[in-house]
Amino acid sequence: MAVSRALRRLLRIRDLEEEQCRLALDSAVGERNRLEYTLAATSERERRGRRLVAASAHSGELPDRLAGLEETRAAGRLAAVLVPRIAEAENNVAALQHEFLLKRVERRQAETLIQETEVRDAIEVERRSQQGLDDWYGNRLHRKQSNGEKAVSVAGRTATLDAVMQEDGAVADKT
Repeated sequence: MAVSRALRRLLRIRDLEEEQCRLALDSAVGERNRLEYTLAATSERERRGRRLVAASAHSGELPDRLAGLEETRAAGRLAAVLVPRIAEAENNVAALQHEFLLKRVERRQAETLIQETEVRDAIEVERRSQQGLDDWYGNRLHRKQSNGEKAVSVAGRTATLDAVMQEDGAVADKT
């Protein structure tokens, strides 16, 4: 039995679904990485703010100190917003990764089904081919044996005819 078009269509659909899941996973991983990079940049912003406060303490510049304090507070607020979003992005990545792996399994199952069907078809074709060769060889041997029996049979009839003719000749000679 040849692989049906429906089975090939199913494989194509599974392949497309897997590709879509992979793209969604790549996008989610990119988003998570962007958030983590932003959190790292926020930490650096907080350090710069503290350094500005420390530098203003030595120089006595009040605007620098206020700017440093504001940088530190802004970085803290941004970090407070980013941490839950990163956790949510991690959960999203995990869910999409699970879905992607399920789609990969489904695609591989469809591929395996098609491969097994193709292997069964190849075995069946090989079996039929061998059966045809066996039949041909058997018929060939049967023909040779039949021709051999006919030759023996014809030779036997000829010998019998010769014997009958000799007897007739002997009978004719006696008369």
